[in-house]
Amino acid sequence: MKSLCVYCGSNFNGDPVLRKAIEDLAETMAAQDIALVFGGGSVGVMGVIADEMLKRKGKAIGVIPQFLMDKEVGHKGLTEMVITENMHQRKQKMADLADGFVILPGGFGTLEELFEVLTWLQLGLHGKPIGVLNVGGFYDPLFKQMDVMVEHRFLKQTNRDLVFNETDAAVLVEKMQNFKAAPDEVWFRDRNLT
Repeated sequence: MKSLCVYCGSNFNGDPVLRKAIEDLAETMAAQDIALVFGGGSVGVMGVIADEMLKRKGKAIGVIPQFLMDKEVGHKGLTEMVITENMHQRKQKMADLADGFVILPGGFGTLEELFEVLTWLQLGLHGKPIGVLNVGGFYDPLFKQMDVMVEHRFLKQTNRDLVFNETDAAVLVEKMQNFKAAPDEVWFRDRNLT
């Protein structure tokens, strides 16, 4: 794994537990020469993870649409900055540059990004690992909702198990390094459509 796309909030609440988790993730990635791919912002959790990577001499690649650069929220000190025309191109470019996806705490945009790449994995559109760094139980209710989806038969357990849920950054990255995508698409296989 050469790069990880980190989806996270454009706000940061100052939580020291979250900051430590971000530092641990940056330390793990930099030590393994795994580049950060992220939304390119200088603010919020995005800015913190980029700064922590750069502090450790790691690579930080930002992908940001022009309208956000125009608002001066783009990070100025990155290894590389890719500017796109719009949000759709941004998301596609981030996914293309990444060998896997890590989700940190965030808001609507973070959830949307998580479920998009998770759906793509379920459909076999990529074979990249997805991991949630579940800081302080932030995502516990979300995983409970996934269990409800399985219980009500809107989600297969095999698809529910496609996303890693860990509280330790090093453990999460190790599990992602060892991830092997199913030989055929889980969603289609479960429906006998192939």
